[in-house]
Amino acid sequence: MSAVASATAPERRSSAILLVNTGTPAEPRSGAVRRYLARFLSDRRVVELPRLLWLPLLYGLVLPLRAPRSAHRYRLIWKSEGSPLRVHSAEIRNALERALGGPADASGEASDATLPRVDLAFLYSEPLLDRVLDILREARTERLLVLPLFPQSSGTSTGAVYDQLGAALKRWRAPPDLRIVADYHAEPAYIEALAASVREHWQQHDDGSHLLISFHGIPQACVRAGDAYEMQCRRTATLLAAALQLPAARWSVSFQSRFGAARWLEPATASLLQELPRNGNRAVTVICPGFAADCLETLEEIALEGRALFLKAGGEHFDYVPALNARAEHIQALSALLRRNMSDWLSPADS
Repeated sequence: MSAVASATAPERRSSAILLVNTGTPAEPRSGAVRRYLARFLSDRRVVELPRLLWLPLLYGLVLPLRAPRSAHRYRLIWKSEGSPLRVHSAEIRNALERALGGPADASGEASDATLPRVDLAFLYSEPLLDRVLDILREARTERLLVLPLFPQSSGTSTGAVYDQLGAALKRWRAPPDLRIVADYHAEPAYIEALAASVREHWQQHDDGSHLLISFHGIPQACVRAGDAYEMQCRRTATLLAAALQLPAARWSVSFQSRFGAARWLEPATASLLQELPRNGNRAVTVICPGFAADCLETLEEIALEGRALFLKAGGEHFDYVPALNARAEHIQALSALLRRNMSDWLSPADS
């Protein structure tokens, strides 16, 4: 059953799990990309500049220049089924519903009506979070567990989930018992899923390469204001390196996807990929643990653009480890996390 179908055909269950991801353009064309970026970049959580300064700049300069370039980048990684982020996020939703005892047949009928339904929503594209919440409200959902698909929490991502949840729940006359998984950056099963993906990759490729652990960046000002994101990223990386038993010289942490003139977290992934060959590391493996599902920032920015930067700088062997997506270990880790957070909602046989 598709993610969108699950949100448009409510089942008679009082509990629901809602997965939330950032979003994606509907198609890899300039107009669709512009609409998506307009939603994304106009969110105060994403760009914290004063609106009177930022919005004219956004609509007058950023969108006209960035949308065509981004559309080209999306075309490089677009799948026959659609956007990679949408496809992989839906696969995660479907796999989690099966793991949690969801629909047992093609009709979509649940195997056990006491088990929560699993829905998927996006912050900046269809199915939009507020619309999925309206559907859950109409289905008289009484208990709602929200899992942002952001392992490391930031005001720029998880904070936007809280904002949109709060705005949408104002329309509920009977607010649900609400639980939110703020982060899972140090969950042992999540760390082991990452480690298993690297081990599997190295069995098929070069197991002697330098491991570069790249996370999406945020402005340094966010961290100074109290954002825990950098700390959580570095904790994830340290735990992953320990699980792989890597010495300090075999791995590094970096931050990607810089935007604008502000100072962002360092070191920058692009810069480090160019420095590694000069420091004698001519083989590199890159993993992006902050992305639950592969998307533009992993498939194009890292696997294509990052590869080109590394090889041009004198590197000889570049590998990208795919995001966890719907890997069995990932689904097991997330389903265990969800079950723990809703243990009192389940019957003893289900928990």
